[in-house]
Amino acid sequence: MGRLTGKVAIVTGAAMGIGEATAKLFAAEGAAVIIGDINEKDGQRVVDDILKASGNAAFVKLNVSEENDWKNAIAETLQHYGKLNVLVNNAGISLGHDVEDTSLEEWNYIMSINATGVFLGMKSSIEAMRQNGELCSIINRSSVDGQVGEAGLFAYCASKGAVTIMTKSAALAMGAKGYKIRVNSVHPGYVHTPLTEKEAADFGLTTSEYFKKVGGLHPIGFIGEPSDIAFIDLYLASDESKWVTGAEFTVDGGWTAQ
Repeated sequence: MGRLTGKVAIVTGAAMGIGEATAKLFAAEGAAVIIGDINEKDGQRVVDDILKASGNAAFVKLNVSEENDWKNAIAETLQHYGKLNVLVNNAGISLGHDVEDTSLEEWNYIMSINATGVFLGMKSSIEAMRQNGELCSIINRSSVDGQVGEAGLFAYCASKGAVTIMTKSAALAMGAKGYKIRVNSVHPGYVHTPLTEKEAADFGLTTSEYFKKVGGLHPIGFIGEPSDIAFIDLYLASDESKWVTGAEFTVDGGWTAQ
């Protein structure tokens, strides 16, 4: 306990799934956490859960594709807690279409959340992080699909590939400028979340059918849980990873080892 004592974190897409698990774990480890999401009802539920567990959290409505929302989220974070140490760019969406079936509108929407949202999060947070003079961490949620391709997730793969390389570029820039800001990406395999439940529907499968199908793709034999990713986020948010930047952390039950 206490691995994040004294740190302030923003977690996007924190109203459910991996983001919720990460936010609750951060709070349990001593961080003050801003829950950033467009889902006010579930976002406030996460805040209430954290407060009931004697943690420290506040909700900020945040559409990650909107620059003004980011400016407001940073301002509210500084108003609430006076600084920012950690950003987890977790918010993301998926679409079960291949290249031929993807419309331009769908492409632009996926990219606006998964890629532009990560860009805006990094850009908006860096100035606040620079000001505190402390070791800071940006954690970008990529995917195994940002490392290898899947035929039926064309725009999603493209967006997560962008996150992978943006992360490395940003990490190099922070180092070159002498900023105490580390930037890393986390690459989950299939995890049991509302996002994967939506993918099942996109492919015309029930959730159980889909999880049985994709579970077999992982050599370990089953899909992950949100906490499996949250614990990697915790390591990267903490000063235990102070010499880690520009790296890819793959948490995929062995998928990409094949």
